[in-house]
Amino acid sequence: MARLAVIGAGAWGTALAVQGVRAGCEVTLWARDPERAAAIDGARENARHLPGITLDSGIDVTADPTALAAADAAILAVPTQHLRALLARLPAALPPLILAAKGVEQGSLLLPFELAEQLRPDLPAGILSGPNFAHEVAVGLPTAAVLACRDPALREAATALLATPGFRLYGSDDPLGVQIGGAAKNVIAIAAGAVIGAGLGENARAALITRGLAELSRLVVALGGKAETASGLSGLGDLLLTATGPSSRNTALGLALGRGLTLAEALAGKASVAEGASTAPALLTRATTAGVELPICAAVTALLAGEVTVAEAMAQLLARPRRDE
Repeated sequence: MARLAVIGAGAWGTALAVQGVRAGCEVTLWARDPERAAAIDGARENARHLPGITLDSGIDVTADPTALAAADAAILAVPTQHLRALLARLPAALPPLILAAKGVEQGSLLLPFELAEQLRPDLPAGILSGPNFAHEVAVGLPTAAVLACRDPALREAATALLATPGFRLYGSDDPLGVQIGGAAKNVIAIAAGAVIGAGLGENARAALITRGLAELSRLVVALGGKAETASGLSGLGDLLLTATGPSSRNTALGLALGRGLTLAEALAGKASVAEGASTAPALLTRATTAGVELPICAAVTALLAGEVTVAEAMAQLLARPRRDE
């Protein structure tokens, strides 16, 4: 039986552990906190992040990092801003990595794959991304995702490890484009939620999503990714889900901001992470350095900083010089 390690016991990590068992793997789910690992193992449920999902007996929940070495592959399902510390903490003996984080690290402006290459160049790595809500994956609803890496053999092996008829995996040789899609869609979803929260209507949301996809596509190509990646599952697909789905954390954050809450008020008491809040300024800086203009991302960054209201940000976007699409 194939062995899969999932590092990170949040909602997405737990859902991927459930999917691993569904795909026929023996799964180790690793949590950083021993007490939390023991609580999940004892209850056979991640009540904090994925309530109502019973964990199969084939999932071993542990806080022991040495248990990860025996796996055939390890999925890193942690927020991008925690990825550096985790990679530095993990033991030397590890299997190939599948990164399931979306975003840009603040300060370094690195994408998850770039962080892994910098900190663990000894390990082959791939990126798992796409339009996937954790709770839907956990209960087995049909979905599709993309697994991107440069090594065709690793891509094929990792896909075979995790795919099932209800969890359709497509391969890609464009990890950079896949990561840009996963990062930018969260920022655009905040904007889409904000216009709804401010009562600006569905027309405005549709316009933001469409123009946001154009921004995403420009950045993918400018940084060396493939244009077609932006229109695939990790670009358009994930953007549609995140900017319209009622379960989207980033859309929910935008809704709160649109209704007049500050960023601190909107995030207060939340156990989950809205990656777009930390990604927006980092993505904007990286794009500016590359000479790429991202007006929606700039507006979201200013909104998150409390520098503009939703109405002011929208007015600034609408006042931009007219141009052909």
